[in-house]
Amino acid sequence: MHSSIQDLVRDFHRAFGLDVAPRPATAALQLSLHRQDLLAEEVAELAEASAVGDLDHIAQELADVVYIAYGTALVHGIDLDAVIAEVHRANMSKLGPDGRPTLRADGKVLKGPSYRAPDVSAVLRHQGWTPGPGESSS
Repeated sequence: MHSSIQDLVRDFHRAFGLDVAPRPATAALQLSLHRQDLLAEEVAELAEASAVGDLDHIAQELADVVYIAYGTALVHGIDLDAVIAEVHRANMSKLGPDGRPTLRADGKVLKGPSYRAPDVSAVLRHQGWTPGPGESSS
């Protein structure tokens, strides 16, 4: 069986001495800014690959974006798989009562009347997060 993406990225972080927080917490500002820069760099590379239309390059850059995102979650001690599952649950609640989506003209899926926002705070609290001063815990 394949390891999860989160497990693969955790292996990378440990092998290269990169941060892996034991529970959800805000990372140091410098580390957070560094992770943001890495993610912006990968998104820019994805945009370049998309402009050229080179599918294998697009696929690689998409993987790099996800890899950096998972690494950033690890730096913050976040089980990103659990957060994604909660966001997925919320996204699926966008379907209308007839089981069909409402789409904006450009194809974006809009929230239906049954939409229930994700409760990411609850997911993080389940992972051991205790909000600090100024942090949301809704």
